[in-house]
Amino acid sequence: MQKLFAKITSAILSFVMLVMPWANVPKATVDKDSFKTTYTNVFVHGLGGWGAYDIYYDMFPYWGVRGGDLMKYLNARGFNCAAASVNEGASAWDRACELYAQLTGTRVDYGKEHSERCHHRRYGQSYVGRPLIKRFSATDKINLLGHSFGGATVLMFLQLMHAGSEAERAATPENELSDFFKGGKGDWVHAVVALAAPMNGTTAYSVRDEIREDPNATAEERAVVAVLSQLSPLRDGRIEDDSAMYDMYIDNAMEMCEGFETLPDVYYFSLPCSKVVQNEDGTWSPKEDEMEPLFRAASKRIGSYTGVTPKGYVIDERWQKNDGLVNTISATAPFNAPKTDFDRTKDTPAPGVWNVMPDFDGDHMSLEGGLLVTTNIRPLYVDMLTMLNRCA
Repeated sequence: MQKLFAKITSAILSFVMLVMPWANVPKATVDKDSFKTTYTNVFVHGLGGWGAYDIYYDMFPYWGVRGGDLMKYLNARGFNCAAASVNEGASAWDRACELYAQLTGTRVDYGKEHSERCHHRRYGQSYVGRPLIKRFSATDKINLLGHSFGGATVLMFLQLMHAGSEAERAATPENELSDFFKGGKGDWVHAVVALAAPMNGTTAYSVRDEIREDPNATAEERAVVAVLSQLSPLRDGRIEDDSAMYDMYIDNAMEMCEGFETLPDVYYFSLPCSKVVQNEDGTWSPKEDEMEPLFRAASKRIGSYTGVTPKGYVIDERWQKNDGLVNTISATAPFNAPKTDFDRTKDTPAPGVWNVMPDFDGDHMSLEGGLLVTTNIRPLYVDMLTMLNRCA
């Protein structure tokens, strides 16, 4: 979805950034004396997104958007940050494999068993000689921050780092097996931050299917169908199960998360978003002037949607609060994982449990900086990375 925005606005972006700069935004202060760690922070974009390996990132940064490159801003303040570039519509598995290759400076290996079962090539792009970060090991740990489907990506990545893949070990000769699938490296990750991430799936695709069947759907709603239908499909012969869209359906997302362990020495944080107001009947409607126009029609539908998934999970009123694309409840933590409410201004985070921060007052793009509705996210990330550096 974000890449669609990039294509639409690329012709006018340079002018917009000149006439609407963030030059007068006060600089956030950094309390480096309180730091216990200084690990590298790796940011992973969501569905339809892009990162530092993509040629248009410098012109139109995913992290910062109209506000300018967030990575440069944070690096200038002493935080070591990098923006990964993973496939815009691929499954969490494939994106995790790409992330590993970028972090280790190796060639992407999607796995022998996985690639054969999913009907696509086994090897991808090579990052030999051009790794995303300088060091990555048990002593040179990283913090992973994943926005939207980037949240599911970093959870898949951490699980494979920790446990590897039994299926890949069984199917692959030892001399061909990627170190990624061997496991034993969960301690290379210090912290995970899920930003507006549909960890338990989203009803956006259920809403899309509902709109398709509704003869009274508005033009704005049908535009939602068109966008969501174009975002994720990969036309390279792979099976439909091997895509981000498949992974974001509620049944599939919850099944995937059931296989993810919550590691006792890793710090977990989540920041859900919401930009809706509750109606008298209990449903939710978007704050029209404060939400990106593209999300408003979907938000209205999500805000009143209830139903039952194909596998029998009941989607009730708890799922109606949303950020325009992701249900707020889904962005708290995997439902099978331990969690606790967490206020980063006063609470001490604990490892091995999801520290769920209060809802951020913003739509799904707000944590990137927004496009037509802008948000100054710089102080937020300075505070967040400072918090991560205080965890030890």
